[in-house]
Amino acid sequence: MSSLAGSKRIAALTAELEGLLAESLDGSAAERADTAFEWETFKRRCAAMDHHVVGSLAEVPIEELGESSLASALWTLLRISAAEANRRVKEARDLGPRSSMTGEPLEPMLRNTAAAQWRGEIGAEHVKTIRRFFKKLPGFVNHDTREAAEAQLAELACGLRPEHLRVAADHLAILLDQDGELTDADLAKRSYLTKGKQQADGTSEIRGCADPELGALFDAVLAKWAAPGMCNPDDDNPCLDGEPGQDARTRDVRTTGQRNHDALKAVLRAMLASGQLGSHKGLPVTIVISTTLKELESGTGHAVTGGGTLLPMSDVIRQASAAHHYLAVFDEHTQEPLYLGHAKRLASKAQRIVLYARDRGCTRPGCTAPGYWCEAHHDDGWAANDSPTDIDKLSLACPADNKLIEKTGWSTRKRKDGRTQWIPPPKLDWGQARVNNYHHPERYLIPDSHDEKSDDDEDDSS
Repeated sequence: MSSLAGSKRIAALTAELEGLLAESLDGSAAERADTAFEWETFKRRCAAMDHHVVGSLAEVPIEELGESSLASALWTLLRISAAEANRRVKEARDLGPRSSMTGEPLEPMLRNTAAAQWRGEIGAEHVKTIRRFFKKLPGFVNHDTREAAEAQLAELACGLRPEHLRVAADHLAILLDQDGELTDADLAKRSYLTKGKQQADGTSEIRGCADPELGALFDAVLAKWAAPGMCNPDDDNPCLDGEPGQDARTRDVRTTGQRNHDALKAVLRAMLASGQLGSHKGLPVTIVISTTLKELESGTGHAVTGGGTLLPMSDVIRQASAAHHYLAVFDEHTQEPLYLGHAKRLASKAQRIVLYARDRGCTRPGCTAPGYWCEAHHDDGWAANDSPTDIDKLSLACPADNKLIEKTGWSTRKRKDGRTQWIPPPKLDWGQARVNNYHHPERYLIPDSHDEKSDDDEDDSS
């Protein structure tokens, strides 16, 4: 099916949907239930079309999409989240049509699951359970056993609710795990540690699964640093070395989980203060904090780190006395030069600090990469235009987006208000935003009176 024919069929489906929405869904209980079932089946079959569409985009050279990856092309074009875009790409690889090196069509990786989805007999929750099963399946399970397990789970999914399928899949995993020893690759696949998004109260959920070595390291460290009376933030002078006294142990009313939390915080603080972690993108590994002079003087409000974390001002003041963090205070100026002209290409430490404070993260619209992950990007292009390394001509850009400019014809420039504008080449202009508000969420709530398109035209004609 050609793209033109596909577009015409989608337009016909859209017209049919408009007519369906105008219908009054009345009738008996049985008739209404039948409508609900038929609609659910149709929606489930639409997922197969998702894989078809994503697969067709995957055949296009990524440079022609003007993005650094297929997932980024999806979240820019369709305005979906990064997590959803990555999910669609991975599901299409497992459940969508494939072809061999010679162009011959191949069955999907999970062919029975894909067939059940195409028939509309299983939904997204069923698919998630089956894919999760194979993600955790040990490497010693042979191909024939995997094929049999996939066929069995796909068949079960057609008659079970997702939560019941999950129980069956977990039990099957236990049975298969008994057949051999986990390899280092299996352990690496199962091991992870993630820090979740910061919540409204400032906390972040940390989840993970430790391999045996990390588990042993935790045991050794926590036995000392998480013992009753150690690293207690309620003490005026928390015990960080030696053995805590009896009074300190008696005063300690923290739970085991709280002591583990405080121990990990103390260990990380000590590592940062030690100076043994080397450098990252031109700065010593440390916490970079930006705030305003008003908030710092009043001791209220929040500062922002280079990782995008909000820190209460009381924590900022306490941390500033505990380690060698960089503190960028607006309305104050250091003696380090911020204008280097053409003397060097790489941004100085002082410039990186200001970039962390000003941009907070990648300036490309849609990108959520925090400042710690970013590089200093020359707005006018260092190589092409011999752009000076001056702070008002630099912006933060993550490595993938920085390379995007070099490969696909994107360009950047400063708006009149000092914000960085990302301009796509004409063939890749889908009407996407030009500036990124993600790292400054307060800007979402304030109308942007700056006319980005007018700025483009003015700059092009100058």
